[in-house]
Amino acid sequence: MAHDLKKLGMTTRNIHTGQHPDPATGAVAPPIYQSSTFAFDNCAQGAARFAGEDDGYIYTRMGNPTTARLEEAVSHLEGGYGGIATGSGMAALNTIVFGLLGKGDHVVATSSMYGPSRMVFERDWSRFGVESTFVDTSREDLVIEAMRPSTKLIVVETPANPTIVLTDIAKVAAIAHERGALLAVDNTFASPILQRPIALGADVVYHSMTKFINGHTDVVGGMVIAATEELGTTLRKGFAFLGGCVDPHQAWLALRGFKTLALRVRACQSNAQVVARWLEEQPAVEWVRYPGLESHPQHELSKKQMDGPGALISFEVKGGIEAGAKMLDQVELATLAVSLGGIETLIQHPASMTHAAMPRDSRVQAGITDGLVRVSVGCEDVDDIIADFSSALRL
Repeated sequence: MAHDLKKLGMTTRNIHTGQHPDPATGAVAPPIYQSSTFAFDNCAQGAARFAGEDDGYIYTRMGNPTTARLEEAVSHLEGGYGGIATGSGMAALNTIVFGLLGKGDHVVATSSMYGPSRMVFERDWSRFGVESTFVDTSREDLVIEAMRPSTKLIVVETPANPTIVLTDIAKVAAIAHERGALLAVDNTFASPILQRPIALGADVVYHSMTKFINGHTDVVGGMVIAATEELGTTLRKGFAFLGGCVDPHQAWLALRGFKTLALRVRACQSNAQVVARWLEEQPAVEWVRYPGLESHPQHELSKKQMDGPGALISFEVKGGIEAGAKMLDQVELATLAVSLGGIETLIQHPASMTHAAMPRDSRVQAGITDGLVRVSVGCEDVDDIIADFSSALRL
């Protein structure tokens, strides 16, 4: 495009970034380069590519033209250097740890982060000498208290999964950098439409592209974006050896879904704002956690660092786990399934599903109560979502 995309609006940038007509045919939709390997013109060219002196492609584990379009598109909205598309959100997190940490290093992380993310630190990376401490990162005093001389990385989820607790990215970035550590932010819940952590001081941003970036509940993928070229190069070297690449066809599907990210996020968010206020008024609901509500502890922070409160709501039905399970079994429009960020409304019970592998005392310490219900509000007509929840709560 002739336009400087950075001067255009977010929705325009979302649609047009990475949008280059195919030079061979003029095709507007990018081709799927479903190839594992790429031919060299001659031996010298092959040697130059392996030496990093030629930017051409070698092998899809290291890079692919279709995947590169997706990486360009997401990293542009995040305001970072390049991007690394991975086979899942967990592959994205493990790419960061694999590329940046080693034996004896220490991590401080959000206590209520996605269950498997926490477990991979506690159960797996600990076997290789990487230690971790989990705290409520919304409290800067606890982050400072958890820091050690060996702390090399702070990992923050904001909003956190599934408690919807927010962390002040700029303040935690300052804490990390004052002590020689890096800050990585999981931006899955907000997406770059609503939050751009690099602009707030983060060194690395990562996503489960399975969620809002793809948005159609049909692709599993992840993305890592570095704030600087140097850090991006370091992470890509580690990624190439870790091998967690995404298939070109999956990358193409994610890129297709990504083009409507701004439209979908805003539609879901609009519905979520109505649903959250409705839930807060229901006598059968104990409490509601949504950044767009004045009752949310970090409501003012959400207005400061986000462009909207998002589409994720957590709440608890009076009567605890039994009452919550009864509601989940009665919904008809909403889908009882894990994941989030799709065009359809998804509802689940973290204590028995996404966070079941966490010991109960760890869940409670992280604020994940037994009765907590998490809903990812979709793009359906909001009156239909409310009617479904109303019926389920009455039974």
